[in-house]
Amino acid sequence: MSTDKTTTPAEEPVVENPEAAPAAVAAVDPRLLVREQGLAGYVNEFKRKTKAGDLGSLPVVVGLLIIWAIFTSLNSNFLTAGNFSDMSVAMVGTGMIAVGIVFVLLLGEIDLSVGSVSGVAGATFAVLSVTHGMNEVLALVLAILTGTVAGAIHGFVFARIGVPAFAVTLAGLLFWQGFMLQILGDNGTINLDSEGLVAQLTSYYFSDVAAAYGLAIVVTAGYFLTAFFDNRRREAAGVPSRPLNEIIVRTVLLAVLAFAVAIVFNQYKGLPLAVVIFLAVLLLTDFVLRRTAYGRKVFALGGSVEASRRAGINVDLVRISVFAIAGTFAAIGGLFVASKIASANQGAGTGEFLMNVIAAAVIGGTSLFGGRGRTWDALLGVMVIISIQYGLALEGIASPVQYMITGGVLLATVVIDAVTRRTQKTAGRA
Repeated sequence: MSTDKTTTPAEEPVVENPEAAPAAVAAVDPRLLVREQGLAGYVNEFKRKTKAGDLGSLPVVVGLLIIWAIFTSLNSNFLTAGNFSDMSVAMVGTGMIAVGIVFVLLLGEIDLSVGSVSGVAGATFAVLSVTHGMNEVLALVLAILTGTVAGAIHGFVFARIGVPAFAVTLAGLLFWQGFMLQILGDNGTINLDSEGLVAQLTSYYFSDVAAAYGLAIVVTAGYFLTAFFDNRRREAAGVPSRPLNEIIVRTVLLAVLAFAVAIVFNQYKGLPLAVVIFLAVLLLTDFVLRRTAYGRKVFALGGSVEASRRAGINVDLVRISVFAIAGTFAAIGGLFVASKIASANQGAGTGEFLMNVIAAAVIGGTSLFGGRGRTWDALLGVMVIISIQYGLALEGIASPVQYMITGGVLLATVVIDAVTRRTQKTAGRA
């Protein structure tokens, strides 16, 4: 009997490639190489990211600086303390709603109802507190919950019944606009108490100079401590981290910006309460998206619904919650809008308002295709839009031109987004 044994392909000995082994051992995280090379490494990394389409917030920041430079050259009053403070307060209402839109866009969906929902929230508060004399705090809570419920309804119809988000929220836009007109009644306008809770949202300023400087110190110190201890945890886990000198440079740059803004605010009325609330919301929502399991699920859904479902994510629940979040922030933004004009009226949330909200999120850097964006994009985008509006208003340029310019900026942003995604796919990063 032959003792020869047939060797199957699976049983054949594996011959290691002597040339490939050293390369595998020598593999180093590219981020470490960048930092070891110092300034030249960062310059090369910037060039590499630019070629790969990974531009981040750079185009928005550069565009905002160009806008400010143009309008300042046309009118020296554009960046005065008073105008800058007014722009900062005016952007909060739109910015709040844009934060909710960022969550929806991360799923690759759209919500067309947020303008009408914001109007309903303002009208609900006005009717409850002014017409019926309800306690303002309770009326405020009920007005916000109105937005939450509206968003949850849209999310349920979209996630569980399967109606496209575009159609659901378009129907919501019409329904909630009609509902707002109904509860406002024949008069159509309800004036708010100028000393009331909602009115104080945009009219209250911390006049003590220590408030603005104190907030600048808290923001700067908070960033440094967060970055420092995060790096300590990364080092302990053996993953790449930023060197201490890079953290210090970033902290110094943030401190310069924060104290410059504080100086400007203190040259006018002081630190606006609306700005403090908006920054707190941005910090909280950024933490939720980047540091929690829920945030990772939102990003995962934006990347691939099927892959998320196979990974055990409750797709329907996340979708419903995201639209509920969008409705909640629409209501909060609507209260800030009502506070700014000291009334609730039939024009709230109509006209170009919805487009400005969506444009703010997209211009800020959130992708229309889903899976990429931050809540800080809402801040950058709304700053661009409000700067254009105020700059053109100072020049006495009519509204039609404002619409065309804003539309042109939005189109340019979407084109950049599409080109960026194509470039990333070519570079193997998408």
